[in-house]
Amino acid sequence: MSFKNYPMVSRVVFGRGSFDQLEDILAPKRINSKAPFIFLVDDVFEGNAWITGRIPLAYDDKLIYISADEEPKTSQVDELVEKIILDHKDRPSGIIGIGGGTILDLAKAVAIMLTNEGEAKDYQGWDLVKNPAIYHVGIPTISGTGAEVSRTTVLTGPDKKLGINSDHTPFDQVILDPELTKDVPTDQWFYTGMDCYIHCIESLNGTYLNAFSQSYGEKALELCKEIFVENSLSDEEMQDKLMMASWHGGMSIAYSQVGVAHAMSYGLGYLLGTKHGIGNCIVFDHLEEFYPEGVKLFKKMKKIHNITLPKGLCANLEDSEFDTMIDVAMSLEPLWENAVGKNWKQTITRERLKELYKKM
Repeated sequence: MSFKNYPMVSRVVFGRGSFDQLEDILAPKRINSKAPFIFLVDDVFEGNAWITGRIPLAYDDKLIYISADEEPKTSQVDELVEKIILDHKDRPSGIIGIGGGTILDLAKAVAIMLTNEGEAKDYQGWDLVKNPAIYHVGIPTISGTGAEVSRTTVLTGPDKKLGINSDHTPFDQVILDPELTKDVPTDQWFYTGMDCYIHCIESLNGTYLNAFSQSYGEKALELCKEIFVENSLSDEEMQDKLMMASWHGGMSIAYSQVGVAHAMSYGLGYLLGTKHGIGNCIVFDHLEEFYPEGVKLFKKMKKIHNITLPKGLCANLEDSEFDTMIDVAMSLEPLWENAVGKNWKQTITRERLKELYKKM
């Protein structure tokens, strides 16, 4: 039997204001004055000097603003890589992603594609990346996705929505500064926080569960309950704890897997462009048969925070569109095996998934 030899983020700094250490962290990693650092930054921060004014640009460094309105696409990765190669003779010293899961996933993918031939879509799957990525740094400005710690980068490609899952994907350095999350709008905070909560529920109730993933999952779940149910924390405590929940939630699936909500949410994302966090929530709301306790608590948290989920997403879809979503969802075999077991194909039929999608 072979055990997963899992790559971790090799360096991490945590603390309010730790973003200010970015310059010191990057300086020794600069190859030379012609090899720039490329900063991929969520465009919500354009004109926000409190964040952008602290980015330590020098020499030929480049700041590229990116919209996170849509899920990251393989074509977007290819365009960014091409732009970076055309604009700079030298290979960059590193890629720094500053934003939520979308931006962090793009940063990881770009760092990989700068050293690997072909297009990003060629690497969607498990362990297809041959060459190590260039140095890359993740700085989350919203907590919950676990993108800062995971070995995947979730991308929508021409045929599927699937991550580049590889040992070369994790960041070389992560800066966890909870202060950067202070202006996240409430609904966004909830959806992304629930991504973390759902990671825990799917990991802790899966057939892949082991002591490693369980220890992280239980801690993350405990933090989620403190934040979203007990509601007795100050804003600062909440930011600190959600950042830790996100990290632990990401670690809990590192050595196990996610489940039904993620598989079906990928289908929604691929067909309708539904954002990952809210997509997970829309699906999870209907999964009592798989996660009775988890869904019950989720509904309670929705109520506490006055969250109303969009309805009728699948109301006017054609049969062929349902088929597309079902194809995407069912292609994620490890997720179903974790959720239902080795013989999942006997119970998870296309009809059953169609019935579930119709409720959304």
